[in-house]
Amino acid sequence: MTLQLTGDTLTISDIKQFLSDEDKVEVTAAAYERVKQSRATVEDIIANKETIYGITTGFGLFSDVRIDEGEYNQLQVNLIRSHACGIGKPFSEEVSLVMMLLRLNTLLKGHSGATVDLIEQLIFYINNRIIPVIPQQGSLGASGDLAPLSHLALALIGEGSVYFNGEEVDSRYVLNKLNHQSLQLQAKEGLALINGTQAMTAQGVISYIEAESLAYQSEWIAAFTHQALNGIVDAYNEHVHKVRNFQEQMEVAERMLDWLEGSELTTRQGEIRVQDAYTLRCIPQIHGASFQVLNYVKEKLEFEMNAANDNPLIFDEGDETLVISGGNFHGQPVAFALDFLKLGVSELANVSERRLERLVNPQLNNGLPAFLSPKPGLQSGAMIMQYAAASLVSENKTLAHPASVDSIPSSANQEDHVSMGTIASRHGYQIIENARRVLAIEAIIGLQAVEYKDIDKLSPKTYDKFQTLRHICPSITEDRQFHKDIEAVAQYLRDAAYNE
Repeated sequence: MTLQLTGDTLTISDIKQFLSDEDKVEVTAAAYERVKQSRATVEDIIANKETIYGITTGFGLFSDVRIDEGEYNQLQVNLIRSHACGIGKPFSEEVSLVMMLLRLNTLLKGHSGATVDLIEQLIFYINNRIIPVIPQQGSLGASGDLAPLSHLALALIGEGSVYFNGEEVDSRYVLNKLNHQSLQLQAKEGLALINGTQAMTAQGVISYIEAESLAYQSEWIAAFTHQALNGIVDAYNEHVHKVRNFQEQMEVAERMLDWLEGSELTTRQGEIRVQDAYTLRCIPQIHGASFQVLNYVKEKLEFEMNAANDNPLIFDEGDETLVISGGNFHGQPVAFALDFLKLGVSELANVSERRLERLVNPQLNNGLPAFLSPKPGLQSGAMIMQYAAASLVSENKTLAHPASVDSIPSSANQEDHVSMGTIASRHGYQIIENARRVLAIEAIIGLQAVEYKDIDKLSPKTYDKFQTLRHICPSITEDRQFHKDIEAVAQYLRDAAYNE
C-alpha cells in the first residue's frame, strides 16, 4: 500500500500501518504545489537581497550577521555539519524512519521554502528504507531537535551513516550502489530540515503505539491474575463505572468482563470474600486513568505531526507574502505530553507488580504454593522474578521525573528557555520497555498460577491466550534461567503492538 502525505492529515494509525506493512509514501499534487510556491518566495528574497533570518543571515546569536550572496548554499551545509554533534546510542530504525516521514510531512505544508529536490530526496530515502543513523542524545528540544535532525540531513547530502538492508554503512556508498545523487542543499533548506520537533515527536509516536498496545495487553494479563486469585467480578459492573463519568474507566471495566466471561474461577462478592484488594478491584479506575493519559498524548502528537514548526515561516497571503521569525520549533507542548505519558505507563507497571506479588506471596495468594515453586525450599520458583519486577518499577519512578521542568540557556542566552522534550521522549521509551517486562513477568506468573487452579476453568478468551503463551513460555516444572522467558514474552508483547 501507499501512504499519501498532504501535510495536514497524517495520523498515528497511518504510521502504525506504514510500519507494519512496510508501505511506501507519495505526495499529493496539492502539497507539491504549496512546496513550489513557498520555494518561489525564497528565491524572491534572494533576488531582492532582503535580510531574512537563516536565508541571508547566520543562525542563533549570529542572526544579525549578513551572509555574502555567493555563500547562501554553503551556509546551509555548514549548518548541518556543525550541528551534527549527537551523542550516544542511535535511535531505533523505526524512530529514524518516522522522523524522516514527519519531517517530510511538515515541509509539505508549504511554509518552509524547501525545494522539490529536497522533497523527492526524502521520499527516495523513505521508500528505499535508507535510514539515517541518528544519535539519541544532544537535543535541548527548543530550537528544534537540532543535533538529531542534523544527522538526518547529513545522510541526505551523502555525508552521514545509514542503515540499509540490515547493515550500518556510509550513505555515500548506498547512493552509489543505487545510482542516486546526494542532495545539494539550497538556501534555507538546511534550516528547514533541522528546525522542528521531529526527533521527540517520532520517538513519541513509537512510544505511543507500544504504550497503547501494552495498556490493552495489561487487561488480559490482569485477567489471568484475577482468575488465579478467584477475584470478584461485581466490581466491574457497569453501574459502578457509569456514575463516575470517566469513559475510559467504563471501557476498561467492560473489557475486563469480556475477558472473564465464562470463567469458573471468578467469584461474586461474599462467596469467598466481600472485597478484593485495590489492585484487582480498581483495575478499571487505575488502567482507565492511563487510557486518559494516552488519549491526551495522542491528540498532542497528532497536532504536532501535522504542524509547521520551522523558522522562519513563509505565508502567502495573496496580495502580500509574510516571512515571520517565530518559535514553533519549541517543544514544550510535546515535552509536557511525553512527560505525562511516562506517568501513565509507569502506573501500569506499578499496579502489575503489586498484582504479581499477590500471586507469589503465600500470605496473599489463596493457598497457592509459596512463589509458585514446584518444590518449595529446594526450588525458588518465581521468587526472584518479583525482585526483578520491583527493580524495574523503582527505576521507572526515577525516569518518570519530568524532563520538561528543566531548562538550560543556549546560544549565548539568545535561546534562553528550552523544553528538554527529547529527553522526555527517550526516558518515556525506557519506561515502556521496563513496564513491558514487568507485565511479561505478571503474565508468566499468572500462567503458572492458573495451572495450579485448573486451566479448564479459565474463561474461553483467556484460555486461548494461555495456549498461545505456553508456546513461548513453558510451564515451570523446575528452576531455570527465567530471564529467557521474560525476554521472550516481552518480545511477544512488543511484536503484537505492530501486528494486531
